[in-house]
Amino acid sequence: MSLIHSYKKKEQDIANAILLVEVAKRWLQKLREEEYDSLINKVSAFCIKYNILIANFDDLYVSSGRSQRKVADYTILHHYRVDIFFKIIDWQVQELNARFNEVTTNLLVGVACLNPVDSFSSFDINKILRMAELYPDDFDENITVTLKNQYETYIVDVRDVDERFSNLQRLIDLSETLVKIKKHLNYPFVFRLVKFTLLLPIFTTTVERTFSTMKLIKSELRNRMNDEFMSSCLVPNVEREIFNIISDETIVNMFQEMKTRRGQL
Repeated sequence: MSLIHSYKKKEQDIANAILLVEVAKRWLQKLREEEYDSLINKVSAFCIKYNILIANFDDLYVSSGRSQRKVADYTILHHYRVDIFFKIIDWQVQELNARFNEVTTNLLVGVACLNPVDSFSSFDINKILRMAELYPDDFDENITVTLKNQYETYIVDVRDVDERFSNLQRLIDLSETLVKIKKHLNYPFVFRLVKFTLLLPIFTTTVERTFSTMKLIKSELRNRMNDEFMSSCLVPNVEREIFNIISDETIVNMFQEMKTRRGQL
């Protein structure tokens, strides 16, 4: 099964996904160092089979947009290997490193450790505490000590004692069960971290929507707008469902009451 297919599996857990990221980076590095000649041989065989002209890789490279008199000081082989093959692989590795840096990895692994599936088989208190350190405003040093003590009691309770937690499959099930039987009161900091975990997909989606909208609003024709004006344009677009229920009359009245308005509607 290919790496991409593995990522698309619905049952793929986060911990395995993080491992697959490392597998992908190592595979790309191996491809960069060892597989170029193999790729060229395959391309050459394809060209020979279908009578496609093959360039002499030892010739000096000439760009299609460059005068024939101004040839480059490097060969065609160098161009395809360094400027294209290496460049694309390095870009892919850079994207993986940017999306799955140390902070993101600690966060995702922490989420996986909170998952109640298979009777909390992925539970790891040290990885969960590293995740909590990413929220210094909500888990200071004193709270982190309390959180550690709560988790030590919590995992014995939900995994070994209380059978009502034995068949949970998702974090949302865990959250609902904790509230239903009022154990969120026994483990308030544990429950706080579970809530943060459940909010992550919402925050991520909101950020992606905001950046997508920003590209539409701050175009080449409107690239000098200040932050206040851009924010005023972004909010109605991102929160469109809310602004759709606001009447035009309300908007006009609000504009009329603004002291900084420049015109009269």
